[in-house]
Amino acid sequence: MSAYRNLVRAVAAGVAAALLCACGVEPWVKPYERERLADPIMQANRDALADKHHEHVYDVREGARGATGVQGGGCGCN
Repeated sequence: MSAYRNLVRAVAAGVAAALLCACGVEPWVKPYERERLADPIMQANRDALADKHHEHVYDVREGARGATGVQGGGCGCN
């Protein structure tokens, strides 16, 4: 019985050590490498022309234009 307990303790200590060591691993993908991993199939809207059409229809319906995520400066008036 004592040998079984020692084996269980050793395995538990090994598992705990492995879990604690996994916390210190730095990410495999660096921030500057992520742009190469971006896959077009993961985009919400794959058809750019249809997306532009929907955006135009939305602008006409709302009576407003812009503020669709395009970066820019200025006061924001059109």
